[in-house]
Amino acid sequence: MELNLSPKFAQKIFEGEGGTYYSWSSSEYELLKEAKVGGGRLVLQPRGFALPHYADSNKIGYVLQGSGGVVGMVYPKASQEVVLTLKAGDIIPVSSGVVSWWYNDGDSELVIVFLGETSKAYILGEFTYFLLAGAQGILGGFSTEFNSRAYNLNNEEAEKLAKSQAGVLLIKLPDGQKMPQPCQNSTDKMLYNIDAASPDFHVRNAGLLTSLTEKKFPFIGEVGLSAILVKLEGNAMSSPVYAADSSVRVIYVAKGSGRIQVVGINGASVLDTKLKAGHLCVVPRFFVASTIADGEGMEYLSMITATQPLFGEFTGETSVWGALSPQVIQASLNLTPEFEQVFRAKIKRSTILVPPQD
Repeated sequence: MELNLSPKFAQKIFEGEGGTYYSWSSSEYELLKEAKVGGGRLVLQPRGFALPHYADSNKIGYVLQGSGGVVGMVYPKASQEVVLTLKAGDIIPVSSGVVSWWYNDGDSELVIVFLGETSKAYILGEFTYFLLAGAQGILGGFSTEFNSRAYNLNNEEAEKLAKSQAGVLLIKLPDGQKMPQPCQNSTDKMLYNIDAASPDFHVRNAGLLTSLTEKKFPFIGEVGLSAILVKLEGNAMSSPVYAADSSVRVIYVAKGSGRIQVVGINGASVLDTKLKAGHLCVVPRFFVASTIADGEGMEYLSMITATQPLFGEFTGETSVWGALSPQVIQASLNLTPEFEQVFRAKIKRSTILVPPQD
């Protein structure tokens, strides 16, 4: 089975006065289709407004840039929307079928990357959106007769309702137009700032690793996903790991650059390449991956298709090698007892994040 794991940049799908939407195409990056995962990136200009919509896939949004973001969400059968403010570092789960709108109330770009699973999507490996309003909105798809009867309007009112908004997907609101105020009591429940959270691992001169699971943030369980943020200092390494629960990892490089190696079936090196900011990379089920940052360092977010992922590690206190008996390691690697002891001692002193070599 040959898979092309080479990381890809997103392609521009739509650009308007209000902003730009980018997506990773499953036809260009077929591994997305095979792994049933997808990604997109939203860039909203000041006063940019993403029209209300819902999608066919569960996903998480990670705010890469901006401090004046606003999102409104309406869940099925809910009597009112929930409005939240967004800032860099926030993670927000978005379930399939939930109506949402996004607005930039700040004075600089608001950038959000969306990563999710597409097992029930119309197009495997991609998110399909259904707009409520605008030139491609659901209202415009129904006839005047149907809209007038559904909303108790006369024909003129029904035509005005469906046709007044000529914009598509992303528009720019005029100065002075007011938007809803946030619901402060819902922020802690529905948002999690992973940048500000205490890391699970913090290794001097190497960096930090922060996981976000259902145990830490119950609301992420709604989408069946989890996330890991890795911030590597210059020339530091994230040691080899694999997902032991058959989950898939989707890596988005937020800052910096580095190198990634992935080993797959039959010990084959299936990827050894450069990672750059904006790259998306998929690590298939059970494949082992490791990264090393360039001199400037590297930050990336991994989305995992499990709420409580289980990883197999090859270094540190919970290393697979460290758990195996000396006799098994000697026989498996054809080592002398003396070198096995050296190897075991070094494994026990190692960490999941490795500082640069002297």
